[in-house]
Amino acid sequence: MRTNFAPDRLELPNMARVEHNLRACVHCGICTASCPTYLLTGDERDSPRGRIILIKEMLETGAVPSDETVHHLDRCLSCLACRSACPSNVDYRELIDEARSHIAKTYRRRRADQLLRRLVLETLSRPALFRSGAQVARLLRPLTKSVPGRLGDLIAKGARALPARQPLSTPQTVEREVALLPGCVQAALAPTIDAATARVLSRRGIRLVPLETAHCCGALAHHLGEDGAAKVSAKNVLAAFAAAGGTERFAEVLITATGCAAHLTTYAELFAPRDPLLAQAEALAGRIADLTQLVRALPVAAPQALRVALHRPCSQSHGLRWRSDAASLLRAAGHSVVDLAETDICCGSAGSYSLLQPELSAQLRMRKRAHISRSAVQVVVSSNIGCIDQLADPAGPTVLHWIELLDWSEGGPVPAGLSRLLHA
Repeated sequence: MRTNFAPDRLELPNMARVEHNLRACVHCGICTASCPTYLLTGDERDSPRGRIILIKEMLETGAVPSDETVHHLDRCLSCLACRSACPSNVDYRELIDEARSHIAKTYRRRRADQLLRRLVLETLSRPALFRSGAQVARLLRPLTKSVPGRLGDLIAKGARALPARQPLSTPQTVEREVALLPGCVQAALAPTIDAATARVLSRRGIRLVPLETAHCCGALAHHLGEDGAAKVSAKNVLAAFAAAGGTERFAEVLITATGCAAHLTTYAELFAPRDPLLAQAEALAGRIADLTQLVRALPVAAPQALRVALHRPCSQSHGLRWRSDAASLLRAAGHSVVDLAETDICCGSAGSYSLLQPELSAQLRMRKRAHISRSAVQVVVSSNIGCIDQLADPAGPTVLHWIELLDWSEGGPVPAGLSRLLHA
């Protein structure tokens, strides 16, 4: 693609990389078949190719983007399936991230949109506030039919009883230690995931050391274009890691949500070349661990063999590009594991996307649930809390983190939602 950046524009941070990626795009259109929003709308502006043109026109001049440009860029899930499909190695992640940052700095959203985005960011990134918000949402739930639009959807989705926080088990003999980032939404919504992880790793002599003061990794802010807030979160995580012993103590850092892990591996991009925290960010990013690589199969058999569908999150397949082998671990425990159809098409969760773009998100959720229904499985497993919450269906199979199913298979407690299936 031909570009026309003025020299002073190319001197801005990240802009040279942006131009390199724009020039690499040859408009072949291979990416369109992998784009969830294009599959739904058929609108070229909702495809990676169309969005790249919008990004080019916006960033070349640095002008305030039009309502149309913001509308179509907001509808991008950042699933990055296009990046995996691209034969020219265009790094679409860098393009959409820079575009969102530019929009956040230059575009004035409607007051209602500003308030909603701020509410989503502040609530989802703070577990204590998330719990309080869920209590308020339960009180307001009878009013959701009279609350219009996305705010009503947000109240309805947040009105739920949250499980109590669970202690993490410790092995009798510690062979190694791994730092654990508890995260934010998952810590409130599903603390059972980290508890199950601790039990599984404890059986293998691995002790998890929670970085309690780390809080949110900053992925939510980053994907909303809020660079300042994302950098503050990153500094907080780096400080917590250093206070716990840093790279001298830990060879691996674990977070059990792949959406967060994908952001953590890009931490270095948040800091300027001469920033004193850059080296720490690079060191932390290089130690983000794939949970499946920490878990070796044990000679155990699950109390009951189940037919399981594996949903691979976009953050794992296209963001991290990890070839995680949870399926082999579950098969070794006696389960039958199958892949879902359209395994590379996003389920529609995408962090805050399901709250900010509820219509498209709901269409993608129903598309994925239809594949689950046709697979005739008893359990669906994934490795990202957003996907797990998105796919949960009272009328469908139980949806779990794969580590919870493995933990139960090795003698751990029955995960919530699995009891009904086992009794049936």
